[in-house]
Amino acid sequence: MVIGATGQIGRVAVGALARDGWEVTAVSRGGGRDASWPGEVHAVRADREDAAALAAAVGDGCDVLVDMVAFGPAHARQLTSLADRVGSAVVISSVSVYEDDKGRNFDTQAEPDGFPEYPVPIPEEQRTVRPGDTSYSTRKAGLERELLDAGGRLPATLLRAGAIHGPHCRTPRELYFVKRNLDGRPRRVIAFGGESRFHPASVHNIAELIRLAAARPGTRVLNAVDPDAPTVSEVARAIDEVMGVETESVLVDGPPPAPSVGDTPWSVPVPVVCDMAAAERELGYRPVVRYAETLPETVAWIEERLTGRDWREAYPKMLQSYGDLFDYTAEDAFLDR
Repeated sequence: MVIGATGQIGRVAVGALARDGWEVTAVSRGGGRDASWPGEVHAVRADREDAAALAAAVGDGCDVLVDMVAFGPAHARQLTSLADRVGSAVVISSVSVYEDDKGRNFDTQAEPDGFPEYPVPIPEEQRTVRPGDTSYSTRKAGLERELLDAGGRLPATLLRAGAIHGPHCRTPRELYFVKRNLDGRPRRVIAFGGESRFHPASVHNIAELIRLAAARPGTRVLNAVDPDAPTVSEVARAIDEVMGVETESVLVDGPPPAPSVGDTPWSVPVPVVCDMAAAERELGYRPVVRYAETLPETVAWIEERLTGRDWREAYPKMLQSYGDLFDYTAEDAFLDR
């Protein structure tokens, strides 16, 4: 059973599991299907916030429950309440739970000297934020804690995903460069010398991890990222290549020179790069795609979403998360200076 089946990761994971021989029930609020799914996938409508509806969807039970949309301790308790009917679980978490050795994390990054300095690469043993209800990161940490503590009743693999990319993403970081290219912008400003590295995670590689974890039940935490972590400059050039354009990158040493200039969705002062050795060791994991290989489908999806629409209408969550990414007036003023 896959909860959140019609979301960004769920669409790919359902297909991967079905093709691997699983009998898959795809649960979503709308009860829809993806055109790529094999015909035998059973689609069910249920809102995971409705505990009774979710329990009814589980019915007499399932061997594996895959949860794409668990965001806090309450969702973890919802899953553990079904432990007598579920063989094991695979649940999506986030690299945002990590904290550096000085107690800095994603929630402190806006403070002076608040950006975390993680080891490169980050192992799963790195300390995490304290569970709570104050932020996305603390809720994910609470989700992890509840499920790990319940490992004796419900074995659960927690996958700490990086910067997820692929079609159907509500906050595609690639939008930053795709829209500039569509708008014919000849130059773009990139902070931190274009060297920022924020580890991406393809939906295809995450789906492969889900497939492997489903067949190997256990209580564990694993990073879920791509085999490579390109710099933001490398990302920009790769998108240019897909779109067949040539654009000049104006690199700025240090942080963005203005609030809406050069601050890409990947811009970080120090690397955020994760170690995949544990997944390789415990699941026999090998990545199925590399970042650049997946860009054509991502770019095509963004272009289609933008056709005839304002980007704020097409991607409202992107505006909410990052603010105005396309303040060309401020950008031109900086370039003119």
